[in-house]
Amino acid sequence: MMVQYLAIKAEHPHDLVFYRMGDFYELFYDDAKKAAELLDITLTARGKSNGEPIPMAGVPFHAAEGYLARLVKAGVSVAIAEQIGDPATSKGPVERKVVRVVTPGTLSDEALLEERVDNLLLAIAQHGNDYGIAYLDLSSGRFRVLEVSGDEALCGELERLNPAETLYCDTIGHTAITGRRGARAQPEWEFDSESARRALNTQFQTHDLRGFGCDDLELALGAAGCLLQYVKDTQRSSLPHLRAIGHESREESVILDAATRRNLEIDVNMAGGDTHTLYAVLDKGVTAMGSRLLRRWLHRPLTHIPTLEARQDAIGALCANYHYETVRSALKPIGDMERILARVALRSARPRDLTRLLASLAALPPLRSELGHCDAPLLAELSSRASEYPKLVELLDRALIENPPVVIRDGGVIADGYDAELDELRQISTGAADFLLQIERREREATGIPTLKVGYNRVHGYYIEIGRAQSDKAPAEYIRRQTLKNAERFITPELKEFEDKALSSKSRALAREKALYEALLERLNEQLASLQDTAAAVSEIDVLACLAERAENLSLCRPEFCEEQVFEVNQGRHLVVEQVLEEPFIANDALLDTSRRMLLITGPNMGGKSTYMRQNAVIALLAHIGSYVPASAARMAPLDRIFTRIGSSDDLASGRSTFMVEMTETANILHNATPRSLVLMDEVGRGTSTFDGLSLAWAAAVELAQQVQAFTLFATHYFELTALPEICPTMANVHLDATEHQDHVVFLHHIQEGPANRSFGLQVAKLAGIPARVLQAAGEKLHELEAARPAQARPAQARPAEAQPATAPPPATPAAPSSPQVDLFSTPAPHPVVDELEALDVDNLTPRQALELLYALKGKL
Repeated sequence: MMVQYLAIKAEHPHDLVFYRMGDFYELFYDDAKKAAELLDITLTARGKSNGEPIPMAGVPFHAAEGYLARLVKAGVSVAIAEQIGDPATSKGPVERKVVRVVTPGTLSDEALLEERVDNLLLAIAQHGNDYGIAYLDLSSGRFRVLEVSGDEALCGELERLNPAETLYCDTIGHTAITGRRGARAQPEWEFDSESARRALNTQFQTHDLRGFGCDDLELALGAAGCLLQYVKDTQRSSLPHLRAIGHESREESVILDAATRRNLEIDVNMAGGDTHTLYAVLDKGVTAMGSRLLRRWLHRPLTHIPTLEARQDAIGALCANYHYETVRSALKPIGDMERILARVALRSARPRDLTRLLASLAALPPLRSELGHCDAPLLAELSSRASEYPKLVELLDRALIENPPVVIRDGGVIADGYDAELDELRQISTGAADFLLQIERREREATGIPTLKVGYNRVHGYYIEIGRAQSDKAPAEYIRRQTLKNAERFITPELKEFEDKALSSKSRALAREKALYEALLERLNEQLASLQDTAAAVSEIDVLACLAERAENLSLCRPEFCEEQVFEVNQGRHLVVEQVLEEPFIANDALLDTSRRMLLITGPNMGGKSTYMRQNAVIALLAHIGSYVPASAARMAPLDRIFTRIGSSDDLASGRSTFMVEMTETANILHNATPRSLVLMDEVGRGTSTFDGLSLAWAAAVELAQQVQAFTLFATHYFELTALPEICPTMANVHLDATEHQDHVVFLHHIQEGPANRSFGLQVAKLAGIPARVLQAAGEKLHELEAARPAQARPAQARPAEAQPATAPPPATPAAPSSPQVDLFSTPAPHPVVDELEALDVDNLTPRQALELLYALKGKL
């Protein structure tokens, strides 16, 4: 048996091997040690190898799914080796082979998947600075390819897709790929594009890939070929639900880089959780497949305005007369058709999958009827795609009992009356009880033994049992079958003949039932393509109904797209923040256009600058998925990118400081933003010295406003930057106001035109719990620095000293000597050396005169 196990293990060196032995899956050697640690199961030993006990651990086969889920969640792959031989005819160990490899990216079982999250397998090929990406959701059959250039684009796509498992060419050394959980290196030859074309054409039964719009994507097709072969190797079955491959172009979507996705907290918050995110607020999907589609929409906002306006029309039609309520009610009986159909295609669907599919198909006519009351072209199109299947409904209704068991293994799934042969075999089995009672009565009368009984067990079959004290009264035709402590068990030729017939009928009935079940799956597979199209249409209907419900209950408005270069929001709100606030959210306007491309936002800490910036980005994002937005009105030109540089974080694993991360993100924005981009910049330059940071912030702001000309919200605490609109007319100052009341700061959270004149830093420090003695010392120091600062170096609106105590004690430590801070925009006083240089005729100086003059100027300095 160990020889057989080691041969299987040699074929799967990187997977845990679940080796079937009776009612358990056993693991041996290092697999057993690893599984015992991950699953918290007992590590034992069995037999010896080279004189050492063989480590062994196991899990019951009927409870294997729970253990598999834990292993997959930990990023571990499992090869399942089942017994395929007949124990009755096998010599030595029963033949076993791996029937399936369970990996994080190739899950289809309901128990192993998160209901409302896509489970993606991704493959990456590289050539120079270009990357080909292919990804597949095996549980739905969605197969896509795309190509990107540069590490920034690659990281953005990885952040968007968040694959459960990543296949990469073993020549790639990029840590963003190799360091991911579930990353698996594959040999370079598996990414060959020509082999990939042949495999893909065979899979889709096509002559070439031109019809899918990806025929010229050599790198992406190589990745797709590797991915397809990997799935075939792990599933060990055909993949009929993989019917097409789609090409995703980055030009079709609003591009969000990895930092932007994190900063906007689309579906993962800053702490890594899923609460208080945009997705959490929006997701009221009735079906799991609708919720997954909404998540995909949020991560891939579109630039195609007709598509977005069609979605807006559909949401408006669903809001009219509250039609979304009846549509959502009609959606409730519909299950996760996408994943059920994938399991049907993989022949792994369970009986309850089919009953849920039956309920889903039966719910389609009422759903289409409700959609008929909504006047929107997109809803009409989706209704026509959500076809009805009366014959399949009738077939499944006749074939399946109302509440079938979880698995087909023990039968009891097919309904009575569906198949005459099955009914006849079941009748023999169910009639056994009456026949045995007849035998028992007859034999009691014939033998005169009132305690005689007829029974059955799985080991010895049918028997006649007589107590030991009366066993000598057994007739001569009774053949002893088993001796117990207090009884003897016998068999008769008549009972043996019945046993053969009854047991044969049970096994034949089970075999017949399994064959009928397989035929049902085959019948469903005949219409798989149409059923998958229906599932996709129902998913989109669910998302639109969800967005209509959110629009009505969260007071959202329909945004307007226009050709004019403008981003205008009236009474905008942050959709997530307003859900967690106890008091009403303060709405604010935003206006950016060709004459006002940048808003320089100043104001106190905790005043709401970051919330204001994010809410406008979220409004832009929602508009570009076709949703209504949190505002009283919104009008904007289509965007090509949204960038955010918000907050401070480091990347110690890559050796990057907080400031280095900040500058890297800033560089990405300056290189890639366009006049059609929306840029959020928060506190640029705060991670280094004052002069360095101020200079960088000034230069970045000027570059964005004058050269890049992107729509920009630029928040800063450098008050010196508020002078920029005087030299750059496309900039404008706005600020979030605050006031003091009884020595406490009160944040008004309201945007006003013009620069702020205070930062209220000491008051915010007080709110944070900084000790009073430290605050008093800081107040003294601030007063000293402000007093020492030259008048010409101060901003246009001078900052009053903050929180100066009326009777402040001396500072806890000696004050450092103060030095005036030179303002970046102040005009310096004239200097004699400068005057002399300006008056100098350099062209008429001899080299000797120039050298003498240089010494003289040096002396004057």
